[in-house]
Amino acid sequence: MTADEVKARVRDFFTRFLKSAEVKDDQDIFASGLVNSLFALQMVLFVEKVFQLSLGEEDLQIENFRTINAMTGLILKKRW
Repeated sequence: MTADEVKARVRDFFTRFLKSAEVKDDQDIFASGLVNSLFALQMVLFVEKVFQLSLGEEDLQIENFRTINAMTGLILKKRW
């Protein structure tokens, strides 16, 4: 899976759950107030399930989930 494909899947995830908001690839979703703690857990479960990854405690840093670009980077790092 390419970086563009990963980014597209992550973007689709946000589009499904944040129907009224368009999220840019470098937009801080936490600072924007788009995410609450429950949604943060859903993001982690999405990454693990869709990309068949096991995230460790060191991966669960907010910096890895702040933006679509950050999530894409985490996924690509864990896949290779």
